[in-house]
Amino acid sequence: MRRYRRVFGFLAVLSAAAAAPAPAAPPRVLLLDLDRVVHPLTTEIIVQGLEQADRAGDAAVILRIDTPGGLLTATQEIVQAIVASPTPVVTYVTPSGGHAASAGFIILVAADVAAMAPGTNTGAAHPVLAIGGEMDEVMKQKVENDTAASLRAITDKRGRNSELAEQAVLESKSFTEEDALEANLIEVIAKDVDDLIAKLNGRTVVRLDGEEQVLELAGAQTYTLEMSLRQKILLPLINPSVALIVLVLGILGIYIEFSSPGLILPGVLGGILAILGLMALSVLPINWTGAMLLGLAIVFFVVEAMTPTNGILAAGGVIAMVLGAVILIETDVPELRIGWGPAIAVTLPFALISVFLLQLAIRSFRYKMAGGNSAMLSEIGVAKTAVADDGKVFVHGEWWNARADEKIEEGRKVRVVAIEDMHLRVEPVRQERN
Repeated sequence: MRRYRRVFGFLAVLSAAAAAPAPAAPPRVLLLDLDRVVHPLTTEIIVQGLEQADRAGDAAVILRIDTPGGLLTATQEIVQAIVASPTPVVTYVTPSGGHAASAGFIILVAADVAAMAPGTNTGAAHPVLAIGGEMDEVMKQKVENDTAASLRAITDKRGRNSELAEQAVLESKSFTEEDALEANLIEVIAKDVDDLIAKLNGRTVVRLDGEEQVLELAGAQTYTLEMSLRQKILLPLINPSVALIVLVLGILGIYIEFSSPGLILPGVLGGILAILGLMALSVLPINWTGAMLLGLAIVFFVVEAMTPTNGILAAGGVIAMVLGAVILIETDVPELRIGWGPAIAVTLPFALISVFLLQLAIRSFRYKMAGGNSAMLSEIGVAKTAVADDGKVFVHGEWWNARADEKIEEGRKVRVVAIEDMHLRVEPVRQERN
């Protein structure tokens, strides 16, 4: 009887343990980084991260910012994604010494909670467009007023100082973290992510639709977004100067392969680099006039190599390539433009090397066309093996399969008398010619 009681007691304990609720999983916080110029690829990564946080049911997203600014269109897409995100978004200017300038300021104040690390600054949000050249005064005012109005609408909803936010746009006003906190542009100053999470835990945020949400972040686990292979490759390359250098190296590799067929490696590497350079540049707003000037420069280099013009076409190609590189990226954002220095530094070596390689390739082609098989007749060579119905001879700097009507000993001089398919018909040299 006691045995049965023990069994029933054990089963009761197991049932109670099974019925007990499982311990709640700790909340998760996704960390995203905006630590470079704002452009379409950074927008893509941030939007992808916000979507992932929503699917995973994360408690919050922390967007760490350290940027000089970027494209207005890309910035607007990020702001729209933050506003529409079901997961609360916290923007955080970090590390110390970092800044959220221009587009970074607009993104900073658009979030549910805005925070900064000690020793950071923000502001100077004067808008720039993804177009090149100078805007007329009327268009400039329209862009400024539209940006300021959009920012005012969001900051009003967030309960922040919309007047100072407008001044950051219209007057390029900047703020330290203390200034921003005192002026009600941000809510928190935190030394690091752990400090920020501790200060956010239990905080009630008001979403843009007016709904209140409490941030339950006790014991939160942080993790970062896993970027795709394409994003990992392209993100470091989306510096126009770097992308141009990669593209030029790719073209040079292809040039080398054409000038010396059979090397293979330069052609393979050149093709890969050229594709990577084009992919990186394709993400940015391209000025097609600049692209056409680059193409015209290559045409000039080719014609100069084929019909030397004492450097006139080569000089024209250099000018076209430098101008094309400088205006290639259609934007007024300094960090996204190719400067005169990098343009000249890339163009001059490219022009010299490409014209030189093309001349070598063209001369080699012309030599082969002028020579042909008939040029081999009467050439003198050396039998490298005994030659009869078959053998090897060395003629004109090349090894050939050879035949002879009479047996020729190894090491004897031979003369080419005919070419039959891929074999040379040879005869022994009876007497040295003067």
